[in-house]
Formats: sequence, C-alpha cells, structure tokens
Amino acid sequence: MTLELDDVSYVVGAQTYIHPTTLTLEKGTMNVLLGPTSSGKTTLMRIMAGLDAPTKGRIRWNGEDVTGQRVQDRKIAMVYQQFINYPGMTVYDNIASPMKLIGLDKKEIDRRVRDTAALMQLTPMLNRKPLELSGGQQQRCALARALVKNAGLVLLDEPLANLDYKLREELRAEIPRIFAESGSIFVYATTEPEEALLLGGNCATLWEGRVTQFGPTAQVYRNPTDATTARVFSDPPMNFLKVEKRGDRMHFGQGDSMPSVGQNIADGTYMLGFRPNHLSLKPGDGMVAFDTILSVMEITGSETYVHLTRDDSRWVGLIHGVRDLDPGQSLTVYLDPTRIYLFAESGDLVASAPYAEAA
Repeated sequence: MTLELDDVSYVVGAQTYIHPTTLTLEKGTMNVLLGPTSSGKTTLMRIMAGLDAPTKGRIRWNGEDVTGQRVQDRKIAMVYQQFINYPGMTVYDNIASPMKLIGLDKKEIDRRVRDTAALMQLTPMLNRKPLELSGGQQQRCALARALVKNAGLVLLDEPLANLDYKLREELRAEIPRIFAESGSIFVYATTEPEEALLLGGNCATLWEGRVTQFGPTAQVYRNPTDATTARVFSDPPMNFLKVEKRGDRMHFGQGDSMPSVGQNIADGTYMLGFRPNHLSLKPGDGMVAFDTILSVMEITGSETYVHLTRDDSRWVGLIHGVRDLDPGQSLTVYLDPTRIYLFAESGDLVASAPYAEAA
C-alpha cells in the first residue's frame, strides 16, 4: 500500500501554493509535514485527500491513478486543528458514525467505540453532546472518529494543538503505535520541530510551498541538506554568521577567526549555521567567543532564551537555568565549533563539524 505524489503542483492565478513535489509514502509509516504557517502543509494534505485537485501531476494509490477520484470514494480520514463534530449526536454516535456508514456489525462498532474512547479518555462523556464538552474533549472526539475508521490514509492537521500538555504528550506516544499496527499511512502536519522529533517516522520539511527535504525524521534534523531545511527544523530557528574561508581558517568580524570546517573546501564566502542550544555563557576548551548585545530575554522557567545582536546578525541562544541579565548589556557567548554547519551562499550544505550530526 503506497501513496505516490508524482510531480504534483497547485497554482491559483499567479500564486503557487505547492511547487512541483514528488513523494512516496509507504504502508504503516508515519510521515510528518513540518513547516511554519502558510508553508503549504494543509494544501498538500488536501491534495492527498482529494479535496483539492492538483494543477499538474498525478496521485497514485497502490499504483492506481486516483487524481480525479472523489474524496468520498477514497479510504481516508482527516482531522483538523479546529475540531469538527456532529452537534446533534452523542459522543458515542459521533465516534461510531464512520463505521455505521460502512455497515459494520453492532458488536464490532461498540467494541471499537469503547476501546477508542478509553484511549482518548472520553468514556465518561459517551452519552454527552459535543457542545457539552470542553474544547479539548471535542478535539479528542474528532480524533477518535478518525482512529476507529481504520482508513488506509489518515491525515492529521495539527490535531493536538488545542489539547493540554499532559494529554498531548500521551497521544504523541500512542498515535504512532496505533497507526503502525493498523498498517495505515499516517500524515501529520505540525509547526513544531520538537513534535516532529517526538513522533519520529519520516519528515518532509516545507518552506513557501516547497518540500526542501524528505527522509527519516532524525536524519533530516541532523543532516539538513540546505540552510532552509536547517532553519525550519530548529526552534528557535538556526543562527547564521557570514564567514570568509581562507586556508584552514574561517574569518569573521574585525580580525576574528576560527578553524575551518571540513576538508577540500574552496576558499570563499560561506554561511556558518549553529543551533540556539549550542550557544553557552560559559567558556570551554576550544570554544569560540562572540561579543554581543542582549536585546531581549525570555524566561521559560527552566531555560532562558537570549536574543542577541552582533553587528548585522540577530541570534537566539537557549541557556539552561534562569539568568539575571539586563536588556542592552554586553554579553559574551561561546560556541562549540564541533556543533556547526557550513552552507554555501546558495544555501546548500557544504560541510558539518564532527558532532553536528549528534546535535
């Protein structure tokens, strides 16, 4: 069982929402679409579902061309961030509705409804109407309806965004197992790199309607093929510094330099990339120091985000612990040179330091 997108694009007037995209999704896999708002995630899912027809390209299901097939004729389930339930039905009947449509046995319907309701922590609410539920409970009801359907293709568009933290973490762990056991193709859209890593499976990074990279999630995170993918797969986004490579040194600022990354790289101008969590306020052996100005500080409780200015560069550092710092003050930060990536001016990855892939 495979879903193939063959050179699919989507254009409305002069606006290109999806640039030519080719993807193959296999049976029993989890496939995360990761990108910022308006990067094309929902549009791509709607094309997969048949809700929108691609402007060009073909969609194949198990080798069969289904490009023009109606959505109701496809074995799919889709859940949006904004929950959609039948307000006149009980929670039980909402969950049972897709199984009733295909004529399943009443005992089998009851078993599936109650098992799924238990997973979604909805058992006490089965006799209530959706409008009697909280927003999180309504979303769980919509998600349960997709889970019981046993669809070949399950599309979830940021389905956990409205749930509380504890339940979101529980479902992140349970959903992959459920769909792996069912053999469904699972597509999950998110704006959060951390969520993509927690879900695992495969990941397609999207930026302005383009799939910039697709592969095993951890591999895409550790080995971005270009600066755009690295930026998408980092929260806060990856920091960049323009450097001039001459010989075995990379030069930046007023006479500052550091050892070059990689071998057999031509001299020239490059962009150095490093993640926020690889900046530190403590010096260490071999670490490179940068003099910056602290512009904004955000305390999250156990961590502190420091927004920094260095010449024309704007960086974010993720520092462990709560720090007593004042915006506007000078701040020296340190970077481990074994955690950096080197990109060409075109954005393509040229080299990475020995431990960047373990980041």
